[in-house]
Amino acid sequence: LSSAISFSTLSRRFSLAESLSFLSASRSISSWVDLRSSWSISSGMESGHTIPRPSSPASANTLVPFDLSVPMDANQSPPRRRIVGTTAMLSTLFTVVVVPLQTVVALGLALLLNQPLKGRTAFRTLFFMPVVFPLSLVAVVWILVLAPGPQGLLNQLLETVTLGAWQARDFLHDSAWALAAISLTSIWQGVGFQMVILLAALQGIPQALYEAARVDGANQWQQFVCITLPQLRNAIIFVVLVTTILAFRLFDQVQIMTQGGPNHATTTIMYEAVNSAFGSQQVARAAAMTVVFFIVVLLLTLLQRAVGRQQGVD
Repeated sequence: LSSAISFSTLSRRFSLAESLSFLSASRSISSWVDLRSSWSISSGMESGHTIPRPSSPASANTLVPFDLSVPMDANQSPPRRRIVGTTAMLSTLFTVVVVPLQTVVALGLALLLNQPLKGRTAFRTLFFMPVVFPLSLVAVVWILVLAPGPQGLLNQLLETVTLGAWQARDFLHDSAWALAAISLTSIWQGVGFQMVILLAALQGIPQALYEAARVDGANQWQQFVCITLPQLRNAIIFVVLVTTILAFRLFDQVQIMTQGGPNHATTTIMYEAVNSAFGSQQVARAAAMTVVFFIVVLLLTLLQRAVGRQQGVD
């Protein structure tokens, strides 16, 4: 009798546990199905596929195409494909502008500080200090410099220089000036690093070459073109390569100063990749963008090796 009672009690407990497990599993499956359905609907809207629009019982099973020809609202984000193309063009434009300007400014500073001037050690330290500063600190400082209105230092300087003809602008919130403002910040922050490399290369040029050129009657410009530039070829190639890589991976200044705006005017490849991975949870898309970035860097490195090998043969 006791065995029968224990068996019946165990059967009831097992049936109750099995029922609870079944209900829990059913609820989980139904929640997953609801989530999957909502994700399918949103994906269909983004990709332009036909989706059911159950606005009324009569039209619950009617498939309505999503019209991509309807113009978007001002607050609606543009398609992701268009953003990727825009980021590629902006990154290329930023690189094309920053790399030559920063290299020329660094070369000019290196030539100036290579002269026997008083206090040149202090000037070298002063020009190299922005490289030591964190990019976050540099970005915050330039936000104050580029502040809109008369309280901005750059607006005040331009108004003073133009005798009041300059109209104060909001550089970081203007699509025409935002990328230029970030370019100016990047050049100011990174020019010291290139200056030190070129200065070290200048100090390694034998002075006998300049003495022989002066004996032959060469002026300063001829000495610069025929002696200085050829001797700085490897250093310039290295500086251009490093600056190009750093320009393509622009992220910190954009994240702090503009957040990719206004209207995606400063959205670079790295900013879009990080935003896709951690903001939109599109890890595959971000991984694809970083792979493209790796291929670009690899091609630039191979180009640098080819130019260096050619120079060695010459």
